[in-house]
Amino acid sequence: MNKDTLIQTVPLFSDLSDISLKVITGKMVARSYDKEKMILVEESAGETFFLISKGTVKITRMSDDGREVILAILGEGDFFGEMALLDGEGRSANVIALEDAEVLTLQRSDFLDILERFPKIAIHLLKELTTRIRHSDQQIESLSLSGAEQRIALVLIRLAEEMGQIKEGTVTIEHIPYQQDIANMAGTSRETVSRVYKMLEDKNHIVRDGKALKIIDFPIFSRQFT
Repeated sequence: MNKDTLIQTVPLFSDLSDISLKVITGKMVARSYDKEKMILVEESAGETFFLISKGTVKITRMSDDGREVILAILGEGDFFGEMALLDGEGRSANVIALEDAEVLTLQRSDFLDILERFPKIAIHLLKELTTRIRHSDQQIESLSLSGAEQRIALVLIRLAEEMGQIKEGTVTIEHIPYQQDIANMAGTSRETVSRVYKMLEDKNHIVRDGKALKIIDFPIFSRQFT
Protein backbone atom coordinates (compact mmCIF):
# COMPACT_ATOMS: atom_id res chain seq x y z
CA MET A 1 0.00 0.00 0.00
CA ASN A 2 1.51 3.34 -0.99
CA LYS A 3 1.78 6.33 1.35
CA ASP A 4 -1.19 8.26 -0.02
CA THR A 5 -3.54 5.26 0.06
CA LEU A 6 -2.52 4.22 3.57
CA ILE A 7 -2.73 7.62 5.20
CA GLN A 8 -6.29 8.11 3.92
CA THR A 9 -7.36 5.06 5.98
CA VAL A 10 -5.74 6.19 9.26
CA PRO A 11 -8.19 7.87 11.70
CA LEU A 12 -5.42 10.19 12.89
CA PHE A 13 -5.51 11.94 9.50
CA SER A 14 -9.14 11.33 8.55
CA ASP A 15 -10.30 14.97 8.59
CA LEU A 16 -7.60 16.37 6.32
CA SER A 17 -7.89 17.42 2.69
CA ASP A 18 -5.97 15.64 -0.06
CA ILE A 19 -3.61 18.60 -0.30
CA SER A 20 -2.86 18.48 3.42
CA LEU A 21 -2.29 14.73 3.25
CA LYS A 22 0.19 15.27 0.43
CA VAL A 23 2.12 17.69 2.62
CA ILE A 24 2.40 15.04 5.35
CA THR A 25 3.28 12.08 3.12
CA GLY A 26 5.94 14.22 1.47
CA LYS A 27 7.77 14.31 4.80
CA MET A 28 7.45 10.58 5.52
CA VAL A 29 10.25 8.09 4.98
CA ALA A 30 9.62 4.35 4.51
CA ARG A 31 11.55 1.78 6.52
CA SER A 32 11.47 -2.02 6.70
CA TYR A 33 12.15 -4.35 9.63
CA ASP A 34 12.61 -8.12 9.59
CA LYS A 35 10.63 -10.40 11.89
CA GLU A 36 11.82 -10.20 15.53
CA LYS A 37 13.89 -7.10 14.78
CA MET A 38 14.06 -4.58 17.60
CA ILE A 39 12.62 -1.29 16.32
CA LEU A 40 12.78 0.79 19.49
CA VAL A 41 14.59 0.22 22.78
CA GLU A 42 13.15 1.33 26.12
CA GLU A 43 14.81 4.46 27.55
CA SER A 44 16.56 5.32 24.27
CA ALA A 45 16.26 8.85 22.88
CA GLY A 46 13.13 9.45 20.82
CA GLU A 47 13.34 11.39 17.59
CA THR A 48 10.99 9.47 15.28
CA PHE A 49 7.25 8.85 14.88
CA PHE A 50 6.22 5.54 13.29
CA LEU A 51 3.09 4.61 11.28
CA ILE A 52 2.71 0.92 10.42
CA SER A 53 2.04 0.29 6.74
CA LYS A 54 2.46 -3.51 6.82
CA GLY A 55 2.83 -6.22 9.43
CA THR A 56 2.46 -6.19 13.22
CA VAL A 57 4.64 -5.15 16.14
CA LYS A 58 4.53 -5.75 19.88
CA ILE A 59 5.04 -3.11 22.54
CA THR A 60 6.88 -4.61 25.51
CA ARG A 61 8.57 -3.85 28.79
CA MET A 62 10.69 -6.02 31.05
CA SER A 63 9.41 -6.82 34.54
CA ASP A 64 11.64 -6.61 37.61
CA ASP A 65 12.23 -10.37 37.44
CA GLY A 66 13.27 -10.23 33.77
CA ARG A 67 10.01 -11.40 32.15
CA GLU A 68 8.72 -9.79 29.00
CA VAL A 69 5.35 -8.06 29.49
CA ILE A 70 3.46 -7.24 26.30
CA LEU A 71 1.53 -4.00 26.61
CA ALA A 72 -0.04 -4.00 23.15
CA ILE A 73 0.10 -5.46 19.66
CA LEU A 74 -0.26 -2.97 16.82
CA GLY A 75 -0.99 -3.54 13.14
CA GLU A 76 -1.48 -1.73 9.86
CA GLY A 77 -2.64 1.86 10.34
CA ASP A 78 -1.54 2.01 13.98
CA PHE A 79 1.22 4.32 15.17
CA PHE A 80 3.82 4.42 17.93
CA GLY A 81 6.73 6.51 19.15
CA GLU A 82 4.70 9.66 19.79
CA MET A 83 5.19 9.89 23.57
CA ALA A 84 8.92 10.58 23.49
CA LEU A 85 8.38 13.22 20.82
CA LEU A 86 5.79 15.01 22.93
CA ASP A 87 7.58 15.06 26.30
CA GLY A 88 11.23 14.82 25.23
CA GLU A 89 11.85 11.85 27.54
CA GLY A 90 13.29 8.46 26.58
CA ARG A 91 11.25 5.72 24.96
CA SER A 92 8.69 4.26 27.37
CA ALA A 93 8.85 0.70 25.98
CA ASN A 94 10.49 -1.66 23.51
CA VAL A 95 8.95 -2.22 20.08
CA ILE A 96 9.66 -5.49 18.24
CA ALA A 97 8.47 -6.68 14.82
CA LEU A 98 6.24 -9.76 15.18
CA GLU A 99 6.58 -10.36 11.45
CA ASP A 100 8.28 -8.61 8.56
CA ALA A 101 7.04 -5.04 8.95
CA GLU A 102 7.06 -1.80 6.99
CA VAL A 103 6.59 1.63 8.55
CA LEU A 104 6.40 5.27 7.55
CA THR A 105 8.40 7.61 9.76
CA LEU A 106 8.40 11.29 10.64
CA GLN A 107 11.24 13.10 12.36
CA ARG A 108 10.41 14.93 15.59
CA SER A 109 10.63 18.40 14.06
CA ASP A 110 8.27 17.44 11.22
CA PHE A 111 5.88 15.69 13.62
CA LEU A 112 5.62 18.71 15.94
CA ASP A 113 5.27 21.08 12.98
CA ILE A 114 2.39 18.98 11.60
CA LEU A 115 0.59 19.07 14.97
CA GLU A 116 0.83 22.87 14.97
CA ARG A 117 -0.31 23.23 11.36
CA PHE A 118 -3.16 20.73 11.59
CA PRO A 119 -4.86 20.93 15.04
CA LYS A 120 -7.38 18.23 14.07
CA ILE A 121 -4.52 15.71 14.13
CA ALA A 122 -3.71 16.74 17.70
CA ILE A 123 -7.35 16.16 18.70
CA HIS A 124 -7.38 12.67 17.15
CA LEU A 125 -4.04 11.96 18.81
CA LEU A 126 -5.48 12.86 22.22
CA LYS A 127 -8.46 10.56 21.60
CA GLU A 128 -6.18 7.67 20.69
CA LEU A 129 -3.93 8.23 23.71
CA THR A 130 -7.02 8.29 25.95
CA THR A 131 -8.17 4.97 24.48
CA ARG A 132 -4.75 3.46 25.13
CA ILE A 133 -4.78 4.67 28.73
CA ARG A 134 -8.19 3.08 29.26
CA HIS A 135 -6.94 -0.21 27.80
CA SER A 136 -3.90 -0.05 30.07
CA ASP A 137 -6.12 0.53 33.10
CA GLN A 138 -8.25 -2.47 32.12
CA GLN A 139 -5.15 -4.60 31.65
CA ILE A 140 -3.79 -3.62 35.08
CA GLU A 141 -7.14 -4.41 36.68
CA SER A 142 -7.39 -7.79 34.97
CA LEU A 143 -3.84 -8.75 35.98
CA SER A 144 -4.49 -7.86 39.61
CA LEU A 145 -8.04 -9.11 40.09
CA SER A 146 -8.79 -11.89 37.58
CA GLY A 147 -7.89 -15.54 37.32
CA ALA A 148 -5.77 -16.86 34.45
CA GLU A 149 -8.78 -17.98 32.39
CA GLN A 150 -10.40 -14.56 32.50
CA ARG A 151 -7.11 -12.74 31.85
CA ILE A 152 -6.51 -14.81 28.72
CA ALA A 153 -10.11 -14.30 27.58
CA LEU A 154 -9.71 -10.54 28.08
CA VAL A 155 -6.57 -10.58 25.94
CA LEU A 156 -8.51 -12.39 23.18
CA ILE A 157 -11.32 -9.83 23.47
CA ARG A 158 -8.86 -6.96 23.14
CA LEU A 159 -7.17 -8.56 20.13
CA ALA A 160 -10.57 -9.21 18.55
CA GLU A 161 -11.52 -5.55 18.97
CA GLU A 162 -8.20 -4.28 17.61
CA MET A 163 -7.33 -6.84 14.92
CA GLY A 164 -10.37 -9.00 14.27
CA GLN A 165 -12.94 -9.09 11.50
CA ILE A 166 -16.55 -9.77 12.51
CA LYS A 167 -19.13 -11.58 10.40
CA GLU A 168 -22.49 -12.76 11.71
CA GLY A 169 -21.28 -12.54 15.29
CA THR A 170 -18.07 -14.49 14.75
CA VAL A 171 -14.78 -12.62 15.04
CA THR A 172 -11.76 -13.93 13.16
CA ILE A 173 -8.25 -12.92 14.19
CA GLU A 174 -6.28 -13.91 11.11
CA HIS A 175 -2.82 -13.86 12.66
CA ILE A 176 -3.20 -14.61 16.34
CA PRO A 177 0.02 -13.96 18.29
CA TYR A 178 2.05 -16.93 19.52
CA GLN A 179 0.89 -18.54 22.76
CA GLN A 180 3.97 -17.19 24.57
CA ASP A 181 3.03 -13.68 23.47
CA ILE A 182 -0.53 -14.22 24.70
CA ALA A 183 0.93 -15.44 28.00
CA ASN A 184 3.10 -12.33 28.26
CA MET A 185 0.06 -10.14 27.69
CA ALA A 186 -2.01 -12.01 30.29
CA GLY A 187 0.73 -12.35 32.93
CA THR A 188 0.70 -16.14 32.86
CA SER A 189 2.57 -19.08 31.27
CA ARG A 190 2.44 -20.56 27.77
CA GLU A 191 1.27 -23.85 29.27
CA THR A 192 -1.66 -22.09 30.92
CA VAL A 193 -2.62 -20.44 27.62
CA SER A 194 -2.58 -23.85 25.91
CA ARG A 195 -4.79 -25.31 28.65
CA VAL A 196 -7.25 -22.40 28.51
CA TYR A 197 -7.40 -22.60 24.70
CA LYS A 198 -8.34 -26.28 24.98
CA MET A 199 -11.02 -25.49 27.56
CA LEU A 200 -12.46 -22.67 25.40
CA GLU A 201 -12.50 -25.01 22.39
CA ASP A 202 -14.26 -27.72 24.40
CA LYS A 203 -16.93 -25.14 25.34
CA ASN A 204 -17.27 -24.11 21.65
CA HIS A 205 -16.15 -20.56 22.41
CA ILE A 206 -13.21 -20.59 19.98
CA VAL A 207 -11.94 -22.46 16.94
CA ARG A 208 -8.30 -22.49 15.83
CA ASP A 209 -7.34 -22.91 12.19
CA GLY A 210 -3.60 -22.59 11.53
CA LYS A 211 -2.57 -19.05 12.45
CA ALA A 212 -6.18 -17.90 12.73
CA LEU A 213 -8.43 -17.96 15.79
CA LYS A 214 -12.20 -17.50 15.69
CA ILE A 215 -14.39 -16.45 18.59
CA ILE A 216 -17.67 -18.13 17.69
CA ASP A 217 -20.21 -15.80 19.31
CA PHE A 218 -18.28 -12.70 20.21
CA PRO A 219 -21.11 -10.79 21.98
CA ILE A 220 -21.76 -13.73 24.32
CA PHE A 221 -18.03 -14.38 24.82
CA SER A 222 -17.44 -10.71 25.63
CA ARG A 223 -20.31 -10.53 28.13
CA GLN A 224 -19.19 -13.71 29.87
CA PHE A 225 -15.62 -12.58 30.50
CA THR A 226 -15.95 -8.83 31.08
